[in-house]
Amino acid sequence: MHLDADSCAAELTEIHQAVMHDIGTELLWASSMPCGLPEESRIPLARYGSSNVARAKTVYRQGLSHRYGRKMQTISGVHYNFSLPSEAWESLARLDGQVSSLRAFSDAAYFGLIRNFRRHSWLLLYLFGASPAVCSSFVEGRDHPLQKLSAGSYYLPWATSLRMGPLGYQSDAQASLAVSFNSIERYAQSLNRALNEPYPAYEALGIIDPADGLYRQLNTTLLQIENEFYSTIRPKRTIRTGERPLRALAERGVEYVEVRCLDLDPFEPIGVRAGTMRFIDVFLLQCLLADSPPDTPAEIAAISANQHSVAQRGREPGLALQRDGEAVGLADWALQLLDSMEPIAVAMDEAGQCALHRQAIDEARQLIKDPGQTPSARVLDEMAREHANSFSGFSLARSLKHRQMLTAKPFSGELLQRFREMARQSLAKQARIEASETLSFEAFRQRYISGASPVDPG
Repeated sequence: MHLDADSCAAELTEIHQAVMHDIGTELLWASSMPCGLPEESRIPLARYGSSNVARAKTVYRQGLSHRYGRKMQTISGVHYNFSLPSEAWESLARLDGQVSSLRAFSDAAYFGLIRNFRRHSWLLLYLFGASPAVCSSFVEGRDHPLQKLSAGSYYLPWATSLRMGPLGYQSDAQASLAVSFNSIERYAQSLNRALNEPYPAYEALGIIDPADGLYRQLNTTLLQIENEFYSTIRPKRTIRTGERPLRALAERGVEYVEVRCLDLDPFEPIGVRAGTMRFIDVFLLQCLLADSPPDTPAEIAAISANQHSVAQRGREPGLALQRDGEAVGLADWALQLLDSMEPIAVAMDEAGQCALHRQAIDEARQLIKDPGQTPSARVLDEMAREHANSFSGFSLARSLKHRQMLTAKPFSGELLQRFREMARQSLAKQARIEASETLSFEAFRQRYISGASPVDPG
């Protein structure tokens, strides 16, 4: 847990340096979208060991491969966790006149934050999206709206984050879900149906392949587990042994939110700027403190349409989005949001005796006024200037540059040994779990799907 963006970035840098020291000539890929993919069947699934929980993680991903394709599992992004300390909730509750349950108050406020975030998260795609182009291997054999940019690259000229558009983790099946975030109860109710009712296409696939006896998926419902529901933000609670995420939320409430719509920043060695983190902090606080009316099925549909519009056309001059049933210009709406964030940035800077949060807002205003400065535009510009419009050439060059920058930074042997000791302890724990296993995998799977499994495979 970090109280400021700089300390978070410092630890991320140390982690990246430790990885770089131990992966030899391999690279950390700088972009969210992959390059040079083989055919689907040759893309390996993540494997975590031989314990039941490890096997469940792999079977879950096997299910994802049948439902969405293995190429989807090669996409990456930044997940940003955010929470308020208990003292802040106590102060907010007093200001609100809340005198009953602090947990009920914070749960309702977190879900209000989530509703506003979903309404406005298109702004993050515009400001920080960095996947306007993809390698041809990613779309090979798929219907898509992309334009050919070079022999091995496709793009959309005004795109910001193709990862967050129809090319990403989207499906006709999940498109039928209108998950409400009006309360924990409504959220759980929305997801429980998808977690418990069989879905015909997945029923036809079956759980076990009769030809080889291998598992195809964890179950045949629309969602295998809660994590399969893809959203730009999730309410989260640290789970205990034996808990499903929804049960943990219902029993102990929201602990933090997980922002999931950020592309890797290919211009940053650790994939995200401290300034970006500061902007998101202000953005999330504005989402928390502003009025947040209940969502509706019509608004949920508009949110999805806005997300796809900005992902594919966010820098298009004059682009309009849907708000309250009316068309509104992206630039006008964005500047209104930034104006509403300004007082929060001022207050945070006064508390921290700095001007960094206001600087983050000012930088965002510049990106609204000049789309050519956005990360997505810079990616396309550098591809054209230095790499003959090759997305793979751009990403490889950036990856090599990041390795050079990270390995050139001071990094003590003591710190490297600390990370290696953490890895050793993790592997030792894995071995103990595998040695103590007594339950068959099928019994484990059935217990977990029923909500009674001793561990979470997500």
